[in-house]
Amino acid sequence: MNTGIDTAVIVRSKTRYEQLVARFNTKSQAAFYVTQNQMQFKAKMGKKSDIQMTPSQAASGSAAAAPMHAVGPVTPKMRANKELSEFSAYEEEHEKITRAIGDVQDAVSKLLKVKLLDRDYLSSYIFSKNDVVIVIGQDGLVANTAKYLEDNPLIGINPLPDGYDGILLPFQVATASAAVERVLAGEAKITSVTMAEALLNDNQRLLAFNDLFVGIRDHSSARYQITVQGITENHSSSGIIVSTGAGSTGWLSSLYNMANGISRFVKGTDLCEAVPLPWDTSQLVYVVREPFKSKRSQTGLAAGMIGQGEEIVIESLMPTNGVIFSDGVQQDFLEFNSGAIARIRIAETRARLVSG
Repeated sequence: MNTGIDTAVIVRSKTRYEQLVARFNTKSQAAFYVTQNQMQFKAKMGKKSDIQMTPSQAASGSAAAAPMHAVGPVTPKMRANKELSEFSAYEEEHEKITRAIGDVQDAVSKLLKVKLLDRDYLSSYIFSKNDVVIVIGQDGLVANTAKYLEDNPLIGINPLPDGYDGILLPFQVATASAAVERVLAGEAKITSVTMAEALLNDNQRLLAFNDLFVGIRDHSSARYQITVQGITENHSSSGIIVSTGAGSTGWLSSLYNMANGISRFVKGTDLCEAVPLPWDTSQLVYVVREPFKSKRSQTGLAAGMIGQGEEIVIESLMPTNGVIFSDGVQQDFLEFNSGAIARIRIAETRARLVSG
């Protein structure tokens, strides 16, 4: 079978080590910051040490990580070594992920042309219908990538099986090439995932794999008018979460946990049970966070579902700082200030995850 696929786009994100080095300019400055914070915290917890490492000491061999198996009292130098060993965990994680990306790149390059794409450029990259997309990273990176695709098959690779849950990462480095081969042969098992869509009255559009957040940037009240199934209310709240089936075990589940925690405090029993939805469900769940009841705001539309062909209409009543973002990524957002109207519904586009 000729699928027409000729390119593999490998998507990765910066590791924690890379983010620290970018923030502090050098490895030694990053090590100094992390280790000093750890030492100061432990000192406050009753484990005081008279050690003060300089940035050069933090990255030098004299303070290199070393196993602490020696018998006898723990010296200040031993404490310093232990603190630095905790920073070395960032380096080790970085090396494993980098090695995984290189191994997948080498294996897949025997089958297709390969492009490496950093997560920071997802929003501006134009994917071709002839691309198979390979995500190597955490589960969240799969969600962040899926909303920029059309019908491209997406393969999730878990570079740290001992560290990442891998719910959206069914493949490992060793099986990456076989997964691509099944896609090329048209024999891959594809899981269809329902996504949510927010469409503004100026035609700006945002997709969500897990969930959409509609609210305000800071911790003040979000003010808006909401209409669901012919009922309209004015709200003052901490914002609205609209969840897909894939997101029903994520942010949405924490709202169930909050409701149950309050119920146990007040009544001694749980209020409701969080039921995960199928990834291909034809429903979206919405929950209003901390709705406030007053003379000008109502709370009747605090939670509910909408189905295929239905929508939630939200009109912003926020002069500034109103936003809509998806999948927990606040950098990918739509301005949602007074005059903006959002229609939220099930998207026509569906994510296509390779699952076998």
